[in-house]
Amino acid sequence: MTEVLSAPLVVEFPFTRSLGPVQSAFLTGLRERTLLGVTTADGKVLVPPVEYDPATAAELRELVEVGTTGTVTTWAWNPHPRRNQPLATPFAWVLVRLDGADTALLHALDAPGPEAVHTGMRVRVRWAAERTGAITDIACFEPAGEPAPDAPAARPHDGSFADPVTGIVAEARLDYTYSPGRAQTAYINALSGRRTVGERCPSCQKVYVPPRGACPTCGVATTDQVEVGPAGTVTTYCIVNIKAKNLDIEVPYVYAHIALDGAGLALHGRIGGIPYDQVRMGLRVEPVWTEGGRYPDHYRPTGEPDADYDAYKELL
Repeated sequence: MTEVLSAPLVVEFPFTRSLGPVQSAFLTGLRERTLLGVTTADGKVLVPPVEYDPATAAELRELVEVGTTGTVTTWAWNPHPRRNQPLATPFAWVLVRLDGADTALLHALDAPGPEAVHTGMRVRVRWAAERTGAITDIACFEPAGEPAPDAPAARPHDGSFADPVTGIVAEARLDYTYSPGRAQTAYINALSGRRTVGERCPSCQKVYVPPRGACPTCGVATTDQVEVGPAGTVTTYCIVNIKAKNLDIEVPYVYAHIALDGAGLALHGRIGGIPYDQVRMGLRVEPVWTEGGRYPDHYRPTGEPDADYDAYKELL
C-alpha cells in the first residue's frame, strides 16, 4: 500500500479592520497605559469593552477607566509556548477581572511554574516597553501580592486621546501538520504524473474529484479509482481584482469551477490563455503544466465549441 502523505502546513493572512469609537479608545488607551471599559445600562463594567450590550444589544458608549491590577478568575498552564505568543518561556493563560470591572480579560501571566498560580491571586499589568495601540501593549500580567481593594476603581473617561488608533491589522496564522488520507494521497501522487484520478461511489456512481474516501451523500466508502479529464468545462467563475500577498499573478484574473470530463463535481482552477472578460460558463478548457510542477498551473481554452448548458447544469 502506498504510504499516506503528511506534511507541515501553514495558512496565514493579514486581517485588516477599522475601529469604532469604543475599540479605538480602548486600543489607544493601551498605548497610553490606560485601561478602559464600557458601562452597560444596569451598571456593569465590561473589559474589554464592546460596542453593544451582549444581553440587550443596546448600543454602549459610556467609557470608564479601570485599574491596572486585578484578580485571576481562572487559569491554564502553557508549558510549551508557540510562535508569537506573549512569552517565550512557560506561562499561564489567565482570565483577569481588573479592579472596577465585572468581566475578565484574557492574557498571559508570567509565573515561575503552575504551583505559583491560583484562582483569586492578585496580579498587575506589565506594560510593553514600546506601545503601538494593540493588546500586545500589555506585555503580560505579573503577580502583585496585594489585597483586593474594597471599592471599585472604575471612573468616567471621555475616551479622548491625541492621535487615536483608527484601524488594526491582525496577522492570522494556522500552523499544523496535515495528512490528506488514503484517497487524496492517491490523487496527489497521480497529479505528479499529470493524471487526475477520482473515486466512484459504488451506490450513486458519482465520481468525486478530488476523492474524499467516502461518498458524502450515500455514506459508503469509495475505493474504485477513475481517471478523469484532462479537459473540462467551466461551470461558474469569478474575476479576482485584488492581488494576494506573495502571489505572483497579475490582476485581474479568473478563478473558476471546472468540471473535468467524467467527474461528478467541479474543482477549482485558474483560467489563463484568454482575456479575463472572455471567460464564460460552458468554456472548454485543458490543464497547463509547468516544468516540474506537481499540479496544473492553470487551465486554458481547448478551442472546442462551448459545452451545452444541459451538459453541466447539475454540476453548478
